[in-house]
Amino acid sequence: MLSDLQREALLAELGGLRKFCISLTGNVADGDDLLQATIERVLEKGMPADAHVAKWAYRVCKNAWIDEIRARDVRQKYPQLVSSEEHNSPSAEQSADGLQELAAVSAALDEIPPEQRLALTLVAIDGKTYAEAASILDVPVGTIMSRIARARRHLVEHCGLRNAD
Repeated sequence: MLSDLQREALLAELGGLRKFCISLTGNVADGDDLLQATIERVLEKGMPADAHVAKWAYRVCKNAWIDEIRARDVRQKYPQLVSSEEHNSPSAEQSADGLQELAAVSAALDEIPPEQRLALTLVAIDGKTYAEAASILDVPVGTIMSRIARARRHLVEHCGLRNAD
C-alpha cells in the first residue's frame, strides 16, 4: 500500500515515466501499455516506506519491459500457442510531419543495445543525472557514462546528429 506522499510523488513522475516507457517500446501505444502495467504493479504490490518513488517506479518499469520482451520471445518461438490476433494499426506519429527524420532516429535507436538505450533515455530524454540513472539501472556511474557515449556515437554515425556534449 502506498502512502499519500508516495502517491503524490508517483503522480508527479508520470510524465517522465511515460517518456521512458515510450522510448523503451518504440511507440506511443505500447509505451502507454507499459506505463499502465508499471503503475498497476506499483499500486498492487506497493513499495517500501523508505524507497525513492521515482527510482522504484523506473525499476518496476524496466522489469515489466524485460518481462514483456521475454513473453514476446516465447510467442515468437511458439506461435501456435498464441492467438492469431495482431494489432497493426498505424500510430499517430506515422501521420505527423517529419516522418522520415523520426524513422531514421527511431531505427538508429533500435539498433542500439537495450542497456545503452535505457541509459541514453534516462539522461538525454528524461533529464536524469548520471548518478540517478546509475541508481535506477543499478550499475556504476562510469558504466552509465560509457553506455551513453557509445549510444551517442552510434546516433552520430547513423543519423548525422551532433553530439550534445
